[in-house]
Amino acid sequence: MSQGLLMYDADSRLIVRNERFLELYLVTPADFPLGMSHGDALEQLVRLGIYAEIDIKSEISKTAACLQAGEMRSTYRHLADGRTLLVVRQPMSGGGWVATFDDVTERRRVEERMTHLAHHDTLTNLPNRSMFRERLDQALGEAKDLAIFSLDLDRFKAVNDTWGHPAGDWLLKCVAERLQNCLRNETDVVARFGGDEFVIIQFNTKGAGSKGAGDAEKLAKRIVDIIGKPFRDKSRDMHVGISLGIALFPNDGRDADTLLKNADMALYRAKSEGRNVYRFFEPGMDAMVRARRALETDLETALPRREFELDFQPIMNIASSEIVGAEALMRWHSPARGLVPPEDFIPVAEEIGLIAPLGEWALRKACTVAAGWPHGLRIAVNVSAVQIKSGTFARSVISALAFSGVPADRLELEITETVLMDESDTVLKTLRQLRDLGIRIALDDFGIGYSSLGYLRRFPVDKIKIDRSFIRDIDNRDTAAIVRTIIGLGAQLGMTVTAEGVETEAQLEFLRREGCVEAQGYLIGMPSNAADIQRLLRSNETLSQSG
Repeated sequence: MSQGLLMYDADSRLIVRNERFLELYLVTPADFPLGMSHGDALEQLVRLGIYAEIDIKSEISKTAACLQAGEMRSTYRHLADGRTLLVVRQPMSGGGWVATFDDVTERRRVEERMTHLAHHDTLTNLPNRSMFRERLDQALGEAKDLAIFSLDLDRFKAVNDTWGHPAGDWLLKCVAERLQNCLRNETDVVARFGGDEFVIIQFNTKGAGSKGAGDAEKLAKRIVDIIGKPFRDKSRDMHVGISLGIALFPNDGRDADTLLKNADMALYRAKSEGRNVYRFFEPGMDAMVRARRALETDLETALPRREFELDFQPIMNIASSEIVGAEALMRWHSPARGLVPPEDFIPVAEEIGLIAPLGEWALRKACTVAAGWPHGLRIAVNVSAVQIKSGTFARSVISALAFSGVPADRLELEITETVLMDESDTVLKTLRQLRDLGIRIALDDFGIGYSSLGYLRRFPVDKIKIDRSFIRDIDNRDTAAIVRTIIGLGAQLGMTVTAEGVETEAQLEFLRREGCVEAQGYLIGMPSNAADIQRLLRSNETLSQSG
């Protein structure tokens, strides 16, 4: 037999014992002589250290009750050596009973593993959506005061795009570990719903009023701080942030669906307000979320419907007063919304993954328009950090130049400091590859972000653009000193310096006196459509030739 077997008579005395039983329990015939009682057999297994301490009297009475009722009784026995045996006791006709023993160790491990997988995320080993929902429903059934946190990583897609999905998976496991370490209560639960989306149940012993909100706020601040610290892997630092939305029970909902929905709304609000922040649910957020989703829907259909256009603003060489090129500025003319400002739709396009096709369209369109300009005039195009990190950006730039016939040295790509902050090999390689082709790289909005001389030294930058906010306040002595310093810095590094937002003769005169190379703004020329900018540039060329 593959099973171990013990047979007892009507008085529960052992009358048959097979070899397989002895093999399974690693015992000798002398350890289990015929004639011993059921109770003696259980005591012997405990004495030999094969079973842990068990309630022998209870075991005997339970078995007797089942057998008396003519029923079979099954029990899993966990042995001291880690194995699991299935013990089945079955009554025999005419009195007596038989017990069979099966080694089900592997089967039980597989079952336990399958049960674990059904309730846990395979990557992080955190509870999954199913288990989280069970715990939440259980807590709500017990009417425990709690807070629900909906969490979403900021800039996680950039990690996958820059270093690949294995690095992204490693980062997610590290985030899961840090989130668990943030919890102060053993009953609190952190789960992964998928992607870079996590959820937390925080049980509040102080109630869900102002004190409960205080507990939730402390945890939120701790999470933002800890996740914001660099993740170091293979001598490289990965930087992500985290945004949180918080809903409190019972104030913000009395059932699981409502609480989760409201926590998601609060998260939506947090991400729209700059990310790496937390927000508590407020009743008015529903309308805000609906408005945001409507904007996303309109934006997704805008490109195929050709609702985007480019305007062009001229750039002037201050010393010669000649127009040297123009910057392409994206415009969205929505049939329902009218003219939508770029600052309202560009961040949304980045979040929903539309910036790559939108940026590629803008680049190709700008180059096509510039192909009709007088020889030598440059076209400047703004580029999102998301585009450069995509890995296919250099190819799309080369394609746009080939399609339009514009020489590479007439194209200027404007990037922001967030691109340089990444410091990844992909970004650096892409920028150097483009610059080697003759394309110029301009650092836009210089001075308002993380301006660092280290960036200018490590990255191939040809131009610095002074942010318009400095030009607007140039009458202020401190601001004027900053502008003067940036102009001097550009001269020392051999970089062109362009001032944005020039609107008065006094501003232009200050820039000319300090040696600023280029100016751009309403004083130089208003943004205009492709036809108007072409007329302006051609008339400027005629004036230059006649002069």
